[in-house]
Amino acid sequence: MNPYDDEHLAQLIGALPPAPEAWVQAAQELPFARAQLDDIVARAEADAEFRRALFADLEQALRLEGYELDSLPLEELRRRLGD
Repeated sequence: MNPYDDEHLAQLIGALPPAPEAWVQAAQELPFARAQLDDIVARAEADAEFRRALFADLEQALRLEGYELDSLPLEELRRRLGD
């Protein structure tokens, strides 16, 4: 018998402490943040003026477009833009 059947794994997982609240919140916000990053990068690729604004002052350009900076991983965005 496999010692790691579904029931045994469920018991082991159930014995773990709950995930920290910050991890849960980050996991919930991640799909939205990724979608926003994809949108910003795609728009920067298609719109030269927007791209120039991003490279000139990333935070200000995003604020002017209505993005909430607190919800965006700006370092990841910089990496994806090649900044």
